[in-house]
Amino acid sequence: MKNKEIKFLDLGKMAYIQTWEKQEELLNQIVHMKKMKTGSDDKSEIATPNYLIFVEHPHVYTLGKSGDVQNLLLNYLQLKARDAEFFKTDRGGDITYHGPGQIVGYPILDLENFGIGLRHYIYSIEEIMIKAVESFGLTASRDPKATGVWLDVGKPSARKIGAIGVKSSHFVTMHGFALNINTDLEYFQNINPCGFADKGVTSVEKELGFKQDFELAKTIVREKFAEILGATII
Repeated sequence: MKNKEIKFLDLGKMAYIQTWEKQEELLNQIVHMKKMKTGSDDKSEIATPNYLIFVEHPHVYTLGKSGDVQNLLLNYLQLKARDAEFFKTDRGGDITYHGPGQIVGYPILDLENFGIGLRHYIYSIEEIMIKAVESFGLTASRDPKATGVWLDVGKPSARKIGAIGVKSSHFVTMHGFALNINTDLEYFQNINPCGFADKGVTSVEKELGFKQDFELAKTIVREKFAEILGATII
């Protein structure tokens, strides 16, 4: 039984480590259900849930499992001075920044509910951000040489507006994406974003020249999420 309903959880502002623990709790719940389903004689009656978490984090830098810690350009004391934290994580990708004014989305999805694999899922997350940015009148696209969503791909002015880093266990996802809406971009100067020292970072606010309605932005991203995945968000 495939379940394409996604329960939406808006956690508001929450510390990174607390949200990570929440993700793991939900992922473990779904994985446990899937294992029970495997051993059940009546598989049609067991539907695994899906979740979509939105959150704003206090200033934090996170490093993916394949990332290089040298891409963090601050030491411990400098981190404290910037009122920021640093965590090594178990997601894919290199280093990135999360902070106020940024939509961080953590989909905890059973991909088998949607009939897709991890590659298609990552493509879909990119498409969600591309379509969301398009709603603001901006044209974003993929860069075949770099993850995430970018403006002016292939030009010296190329700049990243959305980041992706995921983990999958038993086809259940966690971690996710970050879309810069009203993000303080100065914090990106303390890292080589996603391992690139020669590429810029931007936000919807910077591109349009004025602060955006953050709640409206969250609504747009949520709607695009449902549209691209063919899901119902409850």
